[in-house]
Amino acid sequence: MTITWQTQLFKKLVRSRKAIAIPATFMILFVSTLGIISVTYYFSVERVNAQSQTLKISTAKQDLLALDETILATLWQPGSARTMEISDSGGLTNIQPTSNVLTISVSDGLGIEETIFNASTGKVSYELPYTRSLDIGLYLKGDSRTITNQSGSSLTQLYIANGVEHPEIQLHYRPTVSYTAAGLENGKAVNYIRIYIVSLNSSDAMALRGKLPLKISCQSTQFATSTYDVSYQLENFTLTSTLDGRTGAATVPISSTAEGAVIHVETVISNVAIERWIR
Repeated sequence: MTITWQTQLFKKLVRSRKAIAIPATFMILFVSTLGIISVTYYFSVERVNAQSQTLKISTAKQDLLALDETILATLWQPGSARTMEISDSGGLTNIQPTSNVLTISVSDGLGIEETIFNASTGKVSYELPYTRSLDIGLYLKGDSRTITNQSGSSLTQLYIANGVEHPEIQLHYRPTVSYTAAGLENGKAVNYIRIYIVSLNSSDAMALRGKLPLKISCQSTQFATSTYDVSYQLENFTLTSTLDGRTGAATVPISSTAEGAVIHVETVISNVAIERWIR
């Protein structure tokens, strides 16, 4: 009888443990599944957010490239105008007509040393509201030189920079130089140096979010000439450009005779206005 009682007790104990084990196992599986779902959801959301940010950054880059192309299409054509729209990529479009100061000086290393241009030329920036690292310093168009005399070099400087709070895409323009020799004058070789400058100084200052329709128009083209008549032989002429705090130089060859040289330095300024376009 004792053995029978013990056997029954053992069976009850086994059934009791099984009864406890089933809900415990279910709970473990439930918690584990919930954890897997939560982790998967978190990484999925992060991936979607990252892809969304990448898309917005790409859209902002394309918009600034399109703005640049629109500006270039109006240069040197007073009265010409075009329209375009900056998309809403979650950032801030900032047009600053009085920033980006450009100073140009000329020197022959002997007797000529003069500043021929000193004024703001304006810039456009798009502040990206994202904290993740971007390719700071990457040029989407152009390069870091503040002046160029190479044929086919871009006037445009479009690059990613560190802003006050967030990374931004910045657009502004640098001067470019052309050179020609033009025979003799009173026994002296005649040289023409032309400096092309794009100025956004006539634009409306604005700092706006969301979609932004813009009108870009060429207001005028200005010419100014400085002439240098020297009685000594020259080989080179240096133009030094300081743009937004950065300095660079371009050297052009000079034709001269035993009598000397005449150097005409002409600045050609295309004044472009960026305004908000009311449809």
